[in-house]
Amino acid sequence: MNQPSVFLRVNRVAASVCAQAQDVTVADLHESTAHLGFSGLMSPRMRRVTPGARIAGPAITALTQPGDNLMMHRALRLAQPGDVLVVTCLGETSAAQWGDVATTYAREIGLAGVVVQGCVRDVDNVIGMGMAVWATQIWPVHADKGKGGGVNVPISCGDVLVRPGDLVVADGDGVLVLPRDEAAAVVAAAQVKMRKESEAADAIRKGATVWDLSGAAAAYARLGVVEVDAAFDDPA
Repeated sequence: MNQPSVFLRVNRVAASVCAQAQDVTVADLHESTAHLGFSGLMSPRMRRVTPGARIAGPAITALTQPGDNLMMHRALRLAQPGDVLVVTCLGETSAAQWGDVATTYAREIGLAGVVVQGCVRDVDNVIGMGMAVWATQIWPVHADKGKGGGVNVPISCGDVLVRPGDLVVADGDGVLVLPRDEAAAVVAAAQVKMRKESEAADAIRKGATVWDLSGAAAAYARLGVVEVDAAFDDPA
């Protein structure tokens, strides 16, 4: 096995961009990544564990070996307030990467949240403590501590490349990762989109229809659909 690589420093996305991203949805961010090929959205297997949770912050990463979460703990020890810990376990269902003890510590240091390709456990306690957690699996198996891996290295999590310092935004729709150098522009574009949607909502309250505002009416008209003012099973 290769010698574990642990990088003690992270070049983080700007705090101002993280603050702006707090008020932008994953859906609007994703729709604003056309120039990136709509990349960055994690697999739908990555599900929110904590109801109502929402996070936006710089990634710190951990790559762990099957049945072991030592490198997760090293990454957690290096975390700063507002960080999002992103963990990939090479044995996804081998053992829990996260639980209530780690949550207690994470809350003390101000960790924004946790995203795990792998198992988490103690979920009732974790939810009760209000820790924002996303994971692909819930499984109570105990993890050992003794194997290598990596900390603050690029990893693949939820089928997405995550580099230390990238912007991670997560809500009920899923988890999105934006490259550090692209994050500000994508967040700004998503803010514009949200303002347009707010204007559309105001128009609906004044009597407009989603059929017209969404562009569906124009698209339908272009199809040349023949509409019949009758039921399909009316007598001929």
